[in-house]
Amino acid sequence: MLASVLETSSFGETEIPCRQDPDLFFAEAPADVEAAKAICADCPVREQCLADALERREPWGVWGGQLLVSGKVVPRKRPRGRPRKDAEPVAA
Repeated sequence: MLASVLETSSFGETEIPCRQDPDLFFAEAPADVEAAKAICADCPVREQCLADALERREPWGVWGGQLLVSGKVVPRKRPRGRPRKDAEPVAA
């Protein structure tokens, strides 16, 4: 959906947040991923974006305010490196 949202003018005057900084929606840093998810909160096409991304099984990125990894929604991005021994488990 991101590519189609960026390339289509079918939304007319509607402001789509991902058009401003599309790279943020494919960021590696967990803080950037959370920032992208927050930007999606008020997006007028958020639900459609997520539904389309799930249908296409997008391999990764923030779509419709959710983080997708391997085509599935995960709660948050795990930071790089070895996990702490006493930390709670986090998906992807």
